[in-house]
Amino acid sequence: MKTIQAEVPDILVEEVEELAAKQNASVDQIVSLALAAQVSAWRTRESIESRAKRVDWQKVDEILARVPDVPPQPGDEL
Repeated sequence: MKTIQAEVPDILVEEVEELAAKQNASVDQIVSLALAAQVSAWRTRESIESRAKRVDWQKVDEILARVPDVPPQPGDEL
C-alpha cells in the first residue's frame, strides 16, 4: 500500500471522522472505500460513454419499432 497526501476541507475531515467512529472503522478505511467507489463510478461512466459512441442508432430505432404498442401489464404501470 502507498500513503498519499491530500488537501481536504476541514468540514469534510470532521464528517469522515464522525462516520468512521459510527462505523467502528478507521478514517483510512472510510477514505479508501469512498475513493474506490468514486473511481469505480468514473470508470463506469467512461465505459458507458465509450459504448454509446459506438451505437448504431438506426439499428436501435429498427429494434424498438418491432415492440408492440400495447398498454403495460397490470402492476407494470409507471
